[in-house]
Amino acid sequence: MGKLIQRQKIRYRIRKKIAGTAAKPRLSVFRSNAEIYAQLIDDDNGVTLVAASSRDKDIAAQKLTKIEKSKLVGEAVARKSIELGLTTCVFDRGGNLYHGRVKSVAEGARQGGLVF
Repeated sequence: MGKLIQRQKIRYRIRKKIAGTAAKPRLSVFRSNAEIYAQLIDDDNGVTLVAASSRDKDIAAQKLTKIEKSKLVGEAVARKSIELGLTTCVFDRGGNLYHGRVKSVAEGARQGGLVF
């Protein structure tokens, strides 16, 4: 079985248990080889409430490692969500291990004030 198929199965398994609501959205993390993306999703209405990525101008302009950029992405998501009045969320690692860049997004979001 290929790596991507395996990860897809893990994602489905996680999504069976986790769902975001308007009050407590899902913090979904997508990791590509070069970039990382995070969004707060309300699954009831199928709407993305807040999004941030390492491609945002203020983050991309900095010469940092991918892990450091990931932490900034987490902080950016937290900052934007708190402006909307959202303080809690459910973390969705997107089939990746809670390790490295995915972990650093979570830590950045927690430092930014999100609770999960």
